[in-house]
Formats: sequence, structure tokens, C-alpha cells
Amino acid sequence: MSETNLEQFREVTPAGRFTLQNSSLLKLRLDNDSIQAKLGSMVAYQGEVRFEHQGGGLGRFFKKALTGEGVKLMSATGTGDLFLAQDARKIMVIDLQNERMTVNGDSILAFEGDVDWDIRRVEGAGRLAGGLFNVVLEGTGKVAVTSHGEPVLLDTSTPTFADPESAIAWSGGVRTSVRSDVSFKTFMGRGSGETFQISFEGPGWVLIQPSEGPTVPEHTHGGESGGGGIGSLFGGD
Repeated sequence: MSETNLEQFREVTPAGRFTLQNSSLLKLRLDNDSIQAKLGSMVAYQGEVRFEHQGGGLGRFFKKALTGEGVKLMSATGTGDLFLAQDARKIMVIDLQNERMTVNGDSILAFEGDVDWDIRRVEGAGRLAGGLFNVVLEGTGKVAVTSHGEPVLLDTSTPTFADPESAIAWSGGVRTSVRSDVSFKTFMGRGSGETFQISFEGPGWVLIQPSEGPTVPEHTHGGESGGGGIGSLFGGD
């Protein structure tokens, strides 16, 4: 096959630090500095780039150790180009301007090194939500998040409720809590043990993906049906 036939797949010339090569592949340019990215999201790189697992500092390390869950990040440092993707999901790049934003742990892809971050557990879920965690980002810089399909932006000035795995990200001023009286998936005939949703209220927005994440099939163990657990999520603050 001649190279001419492949020209349509040629790299997109960087228009800044974060450049989408297509809807599912992100190119990050490093210039003797660093970025934070989801562990396992790197598909290729060019240049002199070093990678290091990010424990996130002593406080974040203890949160992860105590719960057995968390969001695994890596730091990429050096000079060159880094290509990131996650399961061919759609990628959105969001600009923070001295703002705070929360991202679902499963949907975080990358953010600039100057953006401060922390991992927080969803409050109010108790034992029901042992794997629900928030990634709170604050400052000025670019953030890349992923979505299963084309997302929709909802205004939370009207109380809004979402399946925990459908909410990708939300703005810093939005108040979140957990409701456990109704199961969306039970109504849809896809119940797998989840009996709670995240509620969003206050001036701001929440980005919703058209998917509840991987479906956990019902299974039999010891003669009894067992419901699968919910996947990782990071919630609001």
C-alpha cells in the first residue's frame, strides 16, 4: 500500500498543547514540562518522555489504601508528543479558567500539570457506593474527558438525577447527593444491584453520556443469583 493512500490518517498539526487527532485520539505536546494522564491511556509517544505512577500525595494515598479503590494516574514529563485514548471513546477537551470541576473517575483522560487535583469519595452513598469516587480539578488549564457516545449538557438549575455511571463531569458550584429510593436500571429491566442515583442541584451544568457503562451480567454463585457491583465513578463535591 502506498503512503499516498494513507494521507487521510496523517497527524493533525498541533494547534496548542491538546490537539484532537480525531474524535477518539488526543495528542499532547510536552515542552520540558509535565501532564497528568489516566494510567494505561497512552497508545504512543514521540520524543524524550518519562512516565511515573502518581500516588497523588500522602493524603490521596491513604484514601486509596483504606478503600481499595481510587483513580490511577500517571505523570508524563519531558519533551515530545504523547498520544492518548481509551477504548475508542469520544474525547472532549475542556478549558478551566480559575474554576473547579468534578469528573467521573472512569471518564478522566488527562489534564495539565498546573491544575490541582484531589480524589474524593461520593458523600452520602455509604456502603452502597463503595467504589464511587470523585476527581476534583481546580485552577486554570486544559482537561480531557471521555464519553461513551455523544454526550449532552444539562442545566442543573432544575434538580437533575442521573445514573452514577452516566454522569461524566459537572461544574464546581453544583451540589450533589445520593438518592437510593429508585433504580433506573430496575425500571429498564437491566438491574444488577444498583439502587441509587446521583442528584445535581444549583447553578451550573452536568455532562451526561448516553451509556451507563459496562453492563454487569447477572450470574449464579452457590445456587443464588448475585448482582454485580457498579463500576468506578467520580462524583461531585
